Amino acid sequence: MEKPYELHDVVEMKKPHPCGTNRWEIIRLGADIRIKCTGCGHLVMMPRREFDRKMKKVLKD
Repeated sequence: MEKPYELHDVVEMKKPHPCGTNRWEIIRLGADIRIKCTGCGHLVMMPRREFDRKMKKVLKD
């Protein structure tokens, strides 16, 4: 099954980050996915299943 996102895509999550931004860049793909807040640079790593549940949409830049 083809995933709708790839490395370095910018995605929108269901909940915004406390810094006020809701844009995240995917910087690692695997069993775990690492995303980086485009506002403050905070890094978050989460399991792929959790990411799939929390991601709202891929933003086209």
